[in-house]
Amino acid sequence: MGKNKGNKTLFSGSEEANIGSVAPLAARMRPRKLDEFIGQRHFLGSDGLLTRMLEADRLSSLIFYGPPGVGKTSLAAVIANYTKAEFHYLSAPAASVRDIRQIIGLARDRLAVDGARTVLFIDEIHRFNRAQQDVLLDDVESGVLILIGATTENPFFSINSPLISRSTVFHFEPLSQEDILKLLKMAIDDSERGLGKFDIEADQKALKFLAVMSDGDARKAMTALEVGVLSQEVRKPGAKIKFNLEVAKESIQQKTIDYDGTGDTHYDLASALQKSMRGSDPDATVYWLARMLAGGEDTRFIARRIAICAAEDVGNADPMATVLAAAAVQISEFVGLPEAQLALAQAALYIACAPKSNAVASAIWSAMSDVKQQPTKQVPKHLKDSHYAAAKKLGFGTDYKYPHNFKDGFVPQEYLPASMKKKYYVPKESGCEKNIKRYLQKLQSLIQNSKPVKDNAVEKDR
Repeated sequence: MGKNKGNKTLFSGSEEANIGSVAPLAARMRPRKLDEFIGQRHFLGSDGLLTRMLEADRLSSLIFYGPPGVGKTSLAAVIANYTKAEFHYLSAPAASVRDIRQIIGLARDRLAVDGARTVLFIDEIHRFNRAQQDVLLDDVESGVLILIGATTENPFFSINSPLISRSTVFHFEPLSQEDILKLLKMAIDDSERGLGKFDIEADQKALKFLAVMSDGDARKAMTALEVGVLSQEVRKPGAKIKFNLEVAKESIQQKTIDYDGTGDTHYDLASALQKSMRGSDPDATVYWLARMLAGGEDTRFIARRIAICAAEDVGNADPMATVLAAAAVQISEFVGLPEAQLALAQAALYIACAPKSNAVASAIWSAMSDVKQQPTKQVPKHLKDSHYAAAKKLGFGTDYKYPHNFKDGFVPQEYLPASMKKKYYVPKESGCEKNIKRYLQKLQSLIQNSKPVKDNAVEKDR
């Protein structure tokens, strides 16, 4: 457990000494003041909410939510230097309820004796279980403790609702390429904490390559820069270090795809894929599909989303979409990756380019709603099963007219109870469905113009 002494840094004096000597570049280059912090201008700009809270020294409990390497812990360190409150640090994976209670006890004593506030920063707060989070509730609500929690998980799923309601959530975005470039240049020029003591000739293309490949993660970009510089320094001590594109590529290797198979990324990309197919954008469809495949998403999950979209958003406007989706499910399961991406892409792109109709989906949703919420309707007698001997005595199936005994294979008769006059399926003027609509209109006109008919050759047991 680290706590501030005098200068209110995030770590203790001994920890600070260790960081200065062996910490990686990203840790050494953490901002010390608010004006050194790069990124997150949507809440840290001159008129940003968090900026105003800090300037007024009216800090409330905060939740910092965002991907790795975007400044959550660094901003907590800045706040530690900025605020007049006492500052404590806990790492959730290593902390216990006892640690929390100890800090709460100190916070109460401090408030009672000196009137001073206490800030507790909990890194990876989503790793706290519900019981550990509940320990914080009363003291956060009463103001005894100001909580700053950092998490890469969606706090609305991973943190107790009562704790969320007592905090202000700040969503951290991945850093822009311009932000990453600025941080890299600061690290190269800084002789105290960065790499300024080395004679570095940095190619702009190399730095831009790191900015692109780091995908908004400053820690990843800084680590690659440090690897590229120090690996050359070891080989030729004191010589000019040329950080060119070739060195940059060797330092960062290949781009790491940030993908959480059970978290926000999983659901957000699945949503983007399905909405792109529904929206008839084949380019967006294949991009989001590629993101999911490159991130290691289960091909069965992707195939299921494609199949659902085929039935829900294309439906009878192009029945072949469902056929292709079903084939993609089987093929992807049979051949596996990397070849499975071909069948998945074919089906997804077919759906994206197919005419759209949700008439089938609307029909079943409406019918299911009525089944669940309306009085249950009984099957009309003439539609009931008549396979057993006593059925005729009960009048079941005796008045049923077998459509194939009539012209065009159709005869007007009731298939729903007479009291139930509702149209569930309303085909649209889209693709094949417009033909279905014409056919149903034809049948409707036959019903309206029909005269009572008697079926002299009722098909038995139909």
